[in-house]
Amino acid sequence: METDRLLLRPARPSDVDELRALDADPEVMRFLGTDGASSVGLVGRAGYWIGIEKATGDFVGWFGLGEELGYRVRRDKWGLGYATEGAFAVLRKAFADGVERVTAQTMFVNTGSRRVMEKLGMRHVRTFHVDWDDPLPGSEHGEVEYELTSWPGTTGTAPPRVR
Repeated sequence: METDRLLLRPARPSDVDELRALDADPEVMRFLGTDGASSVGLVGRAGYWIGIEKATGDFVGWFGLGEELGYRVRRDKWGLGYATEGAFAVLRKAFADGVERVTAQTMFVNTGSRRVMEKLGMRHVRTFHVDWDDPLPGSEHGEVEYELTSWPGTTGTAPPRVR
């Protein structure tokens, strides 16, 4: 898959170092904790793509749809719209392939990820609380779930073009 600025391709064994570095960044993992699923497990897994910045060839992060929409982006690429752009491509493919409902969850306090979900046209469906053995700071505010049940379902500005 391609967007205006990203090439999205399956994860390869040659991506392992970049995926490990992504997981090793404490800010990237801030709302996932040390128990967050390892990105290295995405190598060879269907439904997940590595985002490569077309202009530079830089690894940006990963985007995918397993049980729910997910993404992780390198911290130096935050604030550039890559999370929205990559996730949009995944959603477009999912709905084109016949998926009828996509969900995503994050911590209530993860405003950056919530903003991405809202830009994608996803709507907040619930806030819930989980009793964690080792709660992360902010977990007392709960988790949120968003969903998208139709395509196109975007709000606000037009989403990035995906080819």
